[in-house]
Amino acid sequence: MNTIKPIYISAFAFLVLVGCGTSKQVVNTTGLVAITAPLNIAKKAPIKENDLQRWSHLDIITDTIPGMSVDRVYAELLKGKKGVPVIVGILDSGVDIEHEDLKSVLWTNTKEIAGNGIDDDKNGYIDDIHGWNFLGDSTKENLEYERIVKDKTLVDEATYQAAKALNDKKVADAVAGKTRSEQMLEAIVTGDAVLVKHFGKPVYTIEEVTAIVSQEPATQKSKATMQQMLSYGLPIADLKVAVQKQLDEQVALINGDHLKTDYRKVVGDNPNDITDTKYGNNNVMGPDKNEILHGTHVAGIVAQTRNNALGGDGVANNVQILTIRAVPDGDEYDKDIALGIRYAVDNGAKVINGSFGKSFSPHKQWVYDAIKYAEKKDVLFVHAAGNDAKDIDYAENFPNDSEDKVTEFADNVLTIGALNYEYGNKVVARFSNIGKINVDVFAPGVKIYATTPNNTYKYLQGTSMAAPNAAGVAALIRSYYPKLSAKQVKHILMDSGIAISTDVIVGGKATDTRSFTTLSQSGKIVNAYNAFLMAEKMSK
Repeated sequence: MNTIKPIYISAFAFLVLVGCGTSKQVVNTTGLVAITAPLNIAKKAPIKENDLQRWSHLDIITDTIPGMSVDRVYAELLKGKKGVPVIVGILDSGVDIEHEDLKSVLWTNTKEIAGNGIDDDKNGYIDDIHGWNFLGDSTKENLEYERIVKDKTLVDEATYQAAKALNDKKVADAVAGKTRSEQMLEAIVTGDAVLVKHFGKPVYTIEEVTAIVSQEPATQKSKATMQQMLSYGLPIADLKVAVQKQLDEQVALINGDHLKTDYRKVVGDNPNDITDTKYGNNNVMGPDKNEILHGTHVAGIVAQTRNNALGGDGVANNVQILTIRAVPDGDEYDKDIALGIRYAVDNGAKVINGSFGKSFSPHKQWVYDAIKYAEKKDVLFVHAAGNDAKDIDYAENFPNDSEDKVTEFADNVLTIGALNYEYGNKVVARFSNIGKINVDVFAPGVKIYATTPNNTYKYLQGTSMAAPNAAGVAALIRSYYPKLSAKQVKHILMDSGIAISTDVIVGGKATDTRSFTTLSQSGKIVNAYNAFLMAEKMSK
């Protein structure tokens, strides 16, 4: 093993790591000292586009951006080292396996002969070359509470009444929100048209809008409108699509359309029978590439090829993406998730990313059993905390690793909250769920740049993006320190993270400020550099 040269950092960057209930300075055998967050320091200048595209890889000390110090790991800790390949299961909407930045990092089932229509490896899945599609040709699906309202036999009476109450509230909210959505869409279209004419170009930044100086009333009004719209973090074209989709969903709710369609019949199985496993197909991209944006983006965050001058860079450099298509446009079925976890485990995944979640889970025990199976097989399951700005110590959020929200039944689940790229009191993403008990640690989740279908790249945000950032670090550790267990890697990511002790804004509400230490079990943000130092120490 090559000796790693010590680095020198300023006095405020000297770290005291807290782990296992004791405070101590952690120094690994190379003499390197881990890094800590500078208190009360905020980045004054706007973040540059090049930095924004890879901010989750940047360093909180050198860049004053709450990234995971991934670039620093490669530059300072991995030179001359070789890792082992690690399979990462992407349990999601599907992945564009033809993408220019992903096709070189795909898992391939060498026990299966492509296209011969035979289950060569006798695992129950015919021609599963790059994974399995549990959704078949289905793309859209009901939300779980809608399925419960349609069939109350799925749950007990209390759960049914909770689902019905939620449905009634959703319909009432849709009636009230429909006008607002129409007004918002009109404001976006009108304001965008004015500013496109003002700038003489179709795309502009929030900084350019802020700098507008004009006495013309229409321009002033459009400036104010589009500043607000751009603050949501989406390009205007994507925002229009999102608002239109919201409006369409509101209309569907008002008309009761959401309770009329049985989407599952396209798949052809019984979703309430866990023994009915002969369904789906090997097309992990599904029938429509437009429906696999989410899964393709998640896969890219973990593994898009590094340093190839295409798009962004993945966190991990020695991984193989195993695709399990199980998350539709709507809520996932417990059966698909349970079987998907088991499929990933049985095919060698050491890390599984789950960027999905819901508030009702009629067959949660199937998923719990699959998580326990993954734990037994030494597989880490990284899960997104959710985007409802709720405290999941109280609000329901499935899947999870605790039936009572207090006692964990497995120690291989890592639940991830989302960070904003602004280091300061806005460091927590406005949408991120929190939980002193049930969120483990935070990772970058706002404006994350990664692969999208058809050789494109986009910024997306959500705890869905935070989870694969953390999963990428976990995979990187499992590649270079393969003897460490899933449980050890989980606690390394939690214990080695950078502690933030200042007050932060929660839920995007300036009136709600809390100590960052109260928002997750660790009170920390994932840091790959620190994680590698701890992994090095623990491996010895």
